[in-house]
Amino acid sequence: MRLPPLNALRAFEAAARHGGYIAAAEELCVTRGAVSRHVKALEAHLGVALFRRHARGVSLTAEGRRLQPVLHSAFGQISDEVGRLVTGADVLRVLCPPATSIRWLIPKLDLFRARHPDIEVELTTSFHGSTERGVDAYDIGFSVEHWPRASEGVLVEPLFPVLISPACTPHMARELKVPRDLVGVTLLHETLAQHDWRAWLSEFPVEGLDLRRNGSAFPNLDLAMRAALMGAGVVMADVVLCRDELAAGALVLPFADRICAGPFGGVSLIGARDAWDTSKVSAFRSWAQEMALADIRAVNAACGGTTCEK
Repeated sequence: MRLPPLNALRAFEAAARHGGYIAAAEELCVTRGAVSRHVKALEAHLGVALFRRHARGVSLTAEGRRLQPVLHSAFGQISDEVGRLVTGADVLRVLCPPATSIRWLIPKLDLFRARHPDIEVELTTSFHGSTERGVDAYDIGFSVEHWPRASEGVLVEPLFPVLISPACTPHMARELKVPRDLVGVTLLHETLAQHDWRAWLSEFPVEGLDLRRNGSAFPNLDLAMRAALMGAGVVMADVVLCRDELAAGALVLPFADRICAGPFGGVSLIGARDAWDTSKVSAFRSWAQEMALADIRAVNAACGGTTCEK
């Protein structure tokens, strides 16, 4: 079936949303009569009545109630996409998990803005609902290297490694002479699944340490780190994301010779293939790699070697 005229669809959607022709006419900057004519033309095209006319005005028929939300959604999508096209050249939409945002990206963003003042960054720091929308909803994102990609159209670029080791306050570290001493302290987990501690214990087993009976779980690494700073226990630290606390001596690695890779690989940039080489995404990728390299070198120097080489 040939689609009805766009003006007729717009007039009906506005009239249905406002519950009458007068407000619709004001929104569309036309006369009330023009709205009425467009609606009648649409009804004639479809062969059904969309409004009931009565002394108090108009009300939707069953067919009108079916059509209105469809048009409302369609016009909303058109408006959103047109807005993205108009501003897309200047706005960079970035998706980044909370801990990586707080501990790595946000402290550095002013450097990116200073270098690229023409690019406005819109940052989303929660993954809730984001994975369902897909990577296409953002220009670029941060994830772990082994993020389960649902589409071959998603590209992944390693940024910096995730290397983990237990960390705690200097006071608590004095009581941790050997890894076996971890059995007697509270372990802090960044997730309920305890992936971080499980990965480390797989590499460096500790006899008698039962994760099922020992620990407090937090929603993310940043909160677990804050608990560690308060002396609540021993956290599995990411030596890159936690390097400020380690460099300041607020936290220490009691077993600094026992560092291993995180269970899901390093932190990476992800993005849709068709946007990967656009000017704004390329600018961000280049800048992020420069920042990551500086961090890697700083952590290597602190570790006394090449612990964090990619």
